[in-house]
Amino acid sequence: MPRDVILVGKKPIMSYAMAALMQLKESGEITIKARGRAISAAVDVAEVVSKRFLSGDAVVKDVAIGTELIGEPPRNVSTIEIKLSTKK
Repeated sequence: MPRDVILVGKKPIMSYAMAALMQLKESGEITIKARGRAISAAVDVAEVVSKRFLSGDAVVKDVAIGTELIGEPPRNVSTIEIKLSTKK
């Protein structure tokens, strides 16, 4: 998995936000990924980083939503990818 990808799960939102902030300052662009119930947390992470921590110095470049088949028997699980980058 690339270093500039943050996978959001069950940890507190601020831990993902801090990791995203450090990666964003290092590389200038990150991707926040989540699936299922963690989608709302991924959106919260993107908003905290772009609005609170960087005060508008980061922008959402792209948002991709989709569906994956997971498990046995297969079932649909929603996914989201949010790309953030710093303004240059």
